[in-house]
Amino acid sequence: MTVQDTASTVPTVSSEPTAPAASTAFAEEWERWHRAKEDTLAGPHGFLAITSLRWLGPEPERFDDAPGAWSAADDRVVVDLAEGEELTVDGAAVRGRHDFGVIGERDSLYVGHGDAVIEVAKRGGHNIVRPRHPGNSLRTAFTGTPAYAPDPRWAREGRFVPFETPRAVTVGAAVEGLEHVYDSPGQVEFDLDGATYRLTVFNGFRPGSLMALFTDATSGVTTYAANRSLQIDAPGPDGRVRLDFNRAANLPCAYTDLATCPLPPAGNRLPVAVEAGEKIPFERGGRG
Repeated sequence: MTVQDTASTVPTVSSEPTAPAASTAFAEEWERWHRAKEDTLAGPHGFLAITSLRWLGPEPERFDDAPGAWSAADDRVVVDLAEGEELTVDGAAVRGRHDFGVIGERDSLYVGHGDAVIEVAKRGGHNIVRPRHPGNSLRTAFTGTPAYAPDPRWAREGRFVPFETPRAVTVGAAVEGLEHVYDSPGQVEFDLDGATYRLTVFNGFRPGSLMALFTDATSGVTTYAANRSLQIDAPGPDGRVRLDFNRAANLPCAYTDLATCPLPPAGNRLPVAVEAGEKIPFERGGRG
């Protein structure tokens, strides 16, 4: 994906009149958030531990980083383990043939193999296997993600504007030709530098919370070109929300080509430079 460098010609959020320095408490809270995110990303079986992305078909296929011959027929994922091969499923040793059944869209099962974990999942209607090995070089060489210094002026008040009924929104993916479909409950509206913008949002991880995928004028310049995500707490009774762009986060595809991350919906490109949150990872040529 190529993004034109337009940083010199687009507006940034202005100081009003002098942007205050981040308070110690604000910075410390951000540091805790960022450290927790990094710990998950670089955990023994996090995304940096993935060694391959395998697309399953009806014919059994063996891979050099996972035991067994894997296939998916009638939408059921099956592994045939040879003599001496073993997986751990729900704490129990499995040998021979094992049928994982039908896996739901965006669901993942994790099975053990020595110090590795084999992820069995479905993405964009396709059954996949992603082995995760703690010794993967991408993980062992990881030193952290560069980011803008936290600044309270990038924590903006906004408003949730619900649709009459949730809408199914189809978006592209980091993997060419793959599509994801998400239900969108509405949009969030907020002001930057005197202008009003809206982002289409999806349901977040916590009940009632929201998640926005977006790009902006820093994308491909100082931040990852394809996408960043922003988690938003559940709206208040009056629809008010808080958008803390200091927590604009990279998705796994910013680090590895073995992720199937969604791209932002049409219309979620902000014409301003959001100079907050995580930057291009060092693994993708970021400079901090």
